[in-house]
Amino acid sequence: MNANRVKAPRTLDEFMAKAYEMEIEAAQRYAEFADAMETHNNREVADLFRKMSVIEGKHAQQILAEMGWESPPAPGAAVWDTLEAPETVPMDEVHYLMQPYHALTLSLASEQRAERFFAQIAEAATVDSVRKAAIEMRAEEREHIELIEAWLNKVPKPDKNWADDPDPPRYID
Repeated sequence: MNANRVKAPRTLDEFMAKAYEMEIEAAQRYAEFADAMETHNNREVADLFRKMSVIEGKHAQQILAEMGWESPPAPGAAVWDTLEAPETVPMDEVHYLMQPYHALTLSLASEQRAERFFAQIAEAATVDSVRKAAIEMRAEEREHIELIEAWLNKVPKPDKNWADDPDPPRYID
């Protein structure tokens, strides 16, 4: 994504509605991942994804409170340059045998995308309130990056055979 291509929102409400939708989408995706990991009996990673879902949900609630919105903006108003919001982890990057290290790596990449997104909005913004909010959101994403990096330093890196499954799922037609 190039700063020249980023179209900055014209109003603070428009920007914050986009930020809200981004947080909600990330929270929903993490919850879906947690459910999938529970289905595969991968409770440790499920718990980590559930925690990330709660964190993203809290960010969405903070936006509602900061804006004084009694109800959330209408869903689907945000338009992205990609299929999904920058902070949303793609579905195809999750493996049922992944370990906490993998989940944190995916989360780190999503937070880094969100930080770049807000930096590009701040650079492209023509309205001071949007620029200021984008700079603040970028700083929050930076804090999330630092938190995830600290978590990553506490979990072991998986060995090269982490995805080997002696009893893989079987699909019957």
